[in-house]
Amino acid sequence: MTPQTLSALHRVALDRAGHGLPVLPLRAGKLPLGNCDDCRENRCGGRPNMKTPGPCACPHPCHGWAAATIDPAVLTSSQWSRAWQQAEALAYHPGGAGVTVVDLDTPAAADWARATLPPTVTVATTRGEHWIYRGVMQSANGVRPGVDIKSSMSYARWIGPGTGTLADLPDTVRALAVKVSTPARAAQPVGVSAPVGGGECRHRTPTYLERGIAMAEQRITDARTGVHATVYRTFLAVLSAHGRCGCLTASHIGRLFAAAQAKGESVRHCTDAWTNARTRLGL
Repeated sequence: MTPQTLSALHRVALDRAGHGLPVLPLRAGKLPLGNCDDCRENRCGGRPNMKTPGPCACPHPCHGWAAATIDPAVLTSSQWSRAWQQAEALAYHPGGAGVTVVDLDTPAAADWARATLPPTVTVATTRGEHWIYRGVMQSANGVRPGVDIKSSMSYARWIGPGTGTLADLPDTVRALAVKVSTPARAAQPVGVSAPVGGGECRHRTPTYLERGIAMAEQRITDARTGVHATVYRTFLAVLSAHGRCGCLTASHIGRLFAAAQAKGESVRHCTDAWTNARTRLGL
């Protein structure tokens, strides 16, 4: 593809990547492009280490935030060029760029930030503001009403450079993510059993199952709307990939239930979703 045929979004992506920002295309709904057939439901095992910044090993823009890259050879490859032609927005991996985005989705959340947080680079969004700080931390949604934190293992939409001077990540923001995980919000015990299974195990590496569970947790955590449906579809995907070989344990299920409960789901709904997924798959 010649420079003359690049889409406007593709040009912006290359420019941002040239400034060290790992970028990826988004489809309608501000969602990452789905995995290719080889990587669907993480059958490929994911890239070498899904817990650290860096591009996915797949030549397609797969695996959500892990696809973000600054490599111009990848960004201009035939697979990615086709994706840019279909993309509706541009995103980046804040953690890979060494920053944290405090995503303020409501005017009230923005007012809270102005009264509480130190000034930094601010970007206006359609519903609120992004406050960007220098430093990386764990990502967390719903740390306050209308406030999400996007940093490691997450992506944020690129809207523009914003205004202001980049400040260091304050302890106030770090404390918000810790608060989400306090014992008072701990998930209730799991009341379902793992499938026993006897089928052939498809886990080509010892970490295949771990990556699948981690991605499932992240999928639930990232859900903004339709949480009920997201939880069910995620349970269905996990059971489809791992439910017949007997590798799932109560600990794995507990992690999935905890992620769902952190989004406001009840134990009863989690149990029903898990049971319905097993029934649909005949497990």
